[in-house]
Amino acid sequence: MLHRLTPVSLYLLLAFGSSAPLMAADAPASQASEAELGAVTVSASALSLSGSAMSTPASVLTGDTLLLQREATLGETLAREPGISTSHFGAGASRPIIRGMDGPRVKLLSDGSEISDASTLSPDHAVAIEPMLATQIEVLRGPSALAYGGGSIGGVVNLLDRKIPTAVPSRTVEGSIELRGNTAAKEGAAAFELTAGAGNFALHAEGLRRDARDYRVGRGWDDGRRVDGSYNDTETGSLGVSWVGERGYLGLAYTRQQNEYGLPGHSHELGECHTHGDHIHCGTHGDDDDHDHDHEEASVPYVKMDSERWDLRGELFEPVAGIASLRLRASHTDYKHDEIEGGEVATRFRNKAHDARIEAEHHPLAGWRGVVGLQTNRRDFSALGEEAYVQPTLTRKHAVFLIEEYRHGDWRFEAGLRHEWQRISVDAADLPDRSHRGNSVSAGAVWNFAPDYALGLSLSRAQRLPTAEELYADGLHAATRTIERGNAALDPETSHNVDVSLKKLRGATTFSVGVFHNQVSDYIYAHTLDAVDDVQLIEYAQRDARFTGIEGQIRQQLSPIFGLTLFGDYVQARLRNGDGDRDLPRIPAHRFGLRVDAKWQGWRGELEWYRVDRQDQVAEFETSTPGYNMVNLSAVYDTRLGGLPWQFYVKATNLGDELAYAHTSFIKHAAPLAGRNLTAGIKVTF
Repeated sequence: MLHRLTPVSLYLLLAFGSSAPLMAADAPASQASEAELGAVTVSASALSLSGSAMSTPASVLTGDTLLLQREATLGETLAREPGISTSHFGAGASRPIIRGMDGPRVKLLSDGSEISDASTLSPDHAVAIEPMLATQIEVLRGPSALAYGGGSIGGVVNLLDRKIPTAVPSRTVEGSIELRGNTAAKEGAAAFELTAGAGNFALHAEGLRRDARDYRVGRGWDDGRRVDGSYNDTETGSLGVSWVGERGYLGLAYTRQQNEYGLPGHSHELGECHTHGDHIHCGTHGDDDDHDHDHEEASVPYVKMDSERWDLRGELFEPVAGIASLRLRASHTDYKHDEIEGGEVATRFRNKAHDARIEAEHHPLAGWRGVVGLQTNRRDFSALGEEAYVQPTLTRKHAVFLIEEYRHGDWRFEAGLRHEWQRISVDAADLPDRSHRGNSVSAGAVWNFAPDYALGLSLSRAQRLPTAEELYADGLHAATRTIERGNAALDPETSHNVDVSLKKLRGATTFSVGVFHNQVSDYIYAHTLDAVDDVQLIEYAQRDARFTGIEGQIRQQLSPIFGLTLFGDYVQARLRNGDGDRDLPRIPAHRFGLRVDAKWQGWRGELEWYRVDRQDQVAEFETSTPGYNMVNLSAVYDTRLGGLPWQFYVKATNLGDELAYAHTSFIKHAAPLAGRNLTAGIKVTF
């Protein structure tokens, strides 16, 4: 399969072999150089490292980069980052897929605390967080954030916000107001945030309202121009308070998010499908004509989500001799969503969870600086209704971890250990409760072998414990057109990972390229037993798998105004079976592209083209997906009006109005990607 790697490897070879190599920005939409981004601290690294100091690739979206890349969902916000794609389930639900891995293999965090929702359960479930209110988004690829779980072998996404102030504002009141809209979904959105304080106390409030209709797709779609049921209405608000002292802070925040979004591609006929042993039968049996849904056929199902979350955050510096700082992160979430068909609640999902972690950073001992921590998580999940395909479960998970680093000359060494254990209790008399334990270890090194150059190597062995859904699923899942069977006998999966990165950090020419290989033993996957009319009967099983890929960006500053970036990524994922290797489903196709950026006085902008290739390395019962070209244009203008800083921004995506399908989506044909879209916004800070 080496010929499949040719487009990406070719441009990297040409770039490195050229007498004037190109430079990779730290993020595709960045207008800043690698030198500027390299100094940004990655909070999720546990050791508070900069992106350039890490042994595995990390991206940080902040400032104008984040302003222009933000979309209504987290997956769409990160979809242009190297090595990241999106699960794309219409306009309301989308999780990031990192290096071909998604679901429980990608950990989503809110300032280091787990986001507790139902998005790992199914791609039609939204992530309960709002990207427009984030101040920074960090992406760690591979198992480089061992402190957050051995299961995050795909990576970690950490969203930072201001909901809990860490300092008292210098002015009486500080904040911002933002308005934006787009044409593809006729979307309107408004957001605000305010921070006030006096003495040792600070108060913060923020909120957002979004109203988006069914979005328009590219030219040539057989089903018209708009995706029926792809609307997205969102309301979210947060109120936080902190006590801030000379040696730290302690704060509490309450956040409520309400979403209503449609579920494109749903078919009522799926209600007629059931199993006979390991086979599917779709249709009625004689007198069972009332087996089908008793809903209006013309209605489009939709989700009403309501998430209430409490966050407790704190940090104390120099609490005792030998300890540099103590860091606390805790959350409690009461999440629920109803899936509604024909005006009636068809299925109700409930998830009550709490997560707590405490970290202690010690002063250097024999040259080693590190963090030791404890984490505990409790998840009470239930689903009731006609598509409640997962049994009610209670998951208790605990972990202890240690991350250490040592610096010597031009070298930085890092090592990590994590032990975690869980017990899952199931509310079903015929199913057993299960307990699992897992151990993860990682080691890495970064060598600054020349000024502004860094070579990184990371080795790890990580174990992911099975989820309740993989163990106990049983029933029809209409959103993904599957009938699912769990497997209570599943064991932890074990991945052995190698990650090599090469970076040039400063100067007119910079680049970042990474190569990875993950060998996963007892990989948990959905094994298809039978398929009828695009409906699949799947059973969770275990086989060995491997993931291999490359991702990179190379940037050249052409003049004081213009810069040029060449970027791309590729991943191949294969499953080992007794009769030969097979491709895993919904693995993103490789992509490569060019970007020209410019900066002049108060203006910054970029013109981008990239190609997503045809994906024909497909699994059994999966269809290939055609490739497409994408052309995007964006600009930001900074000025001061009335003594206040203002930002005016505009971005045009899919300028060619091309009909594009996401191979990673379960409903790629029912919900193509958006067509030509113009987004414009204004933000004022005070």
